[in-house]
Amino acid sequence: MGSLGDRYAANVTEIFNLNKLRKARAKQDAEREAAANRVAFGRTRAEKQADREAEARRARMLDGRRLDDTPDKS
Repeated sequence: MGSLGDRYAANVTEIFNLNKLRKARAKQDAEREAAANRVAFGRTRAEKQADREAEARRARMLDGRRLDDTPDKS
């Protein structure tokens, strides 16, 4: 058999800070939620800019081809 100190050292578990554990778990949950939101809602800045430019281009083309409905005042 070993000495009392050997048996005591074998039964001691690691001490940890509950506050750090709680914060780490909250951080992991927030990162997981952020990743899900990026998939569901996220678009890059370049994608948003390309969509704005395409919409502006469509609006200009539509305005350029609009028929004038006002009567001629000659």
